[in-house]
Amino acid sequence: MAIAKNTICLWYDKDAEVAAGFYAETFPDSSVGAVHRAPSDYPSGKAGDVLTVEFTLAGIPCLGLNGGPTFKHNEAFSFQIATEDQEETDRYWNAIVGNGGQESVCGWCKDKWGIS
Repeated sequence: MAIAKNTICLWYDKDAEVAAGFYAETFPDSSVGAVHRAPSDYPSGKAGDVLTVEFTLAGIPCLGLNGGPTFKHNEAFSFQIATEDQEETDRYWNAIVGNGGQESVCGWCKDKWGIS
């Protein structure tokens, strides 16, 4: 999969590949593409560590970057997923909250990586 011209880059501490897999399993029109690994040891990691992951979340091209703990997700960025009915809404909500996420204010929820 080639990186799209416009791609959302999401910063993770170290779980970009796990997050991409969760999104691919949870939302339609989602998939994991290329996983780029470190070719050699580097100051904060070792050869073979995942550096970036190309993935699609609900049709939106994304790049997960394992950048370390410097930056955290917050409500300034979120994915809004339109649903057909309450059953679909509940399925996504339960998948997110039930997989280490948490309920938030005004009917929002966050996944375990802090993305609303």
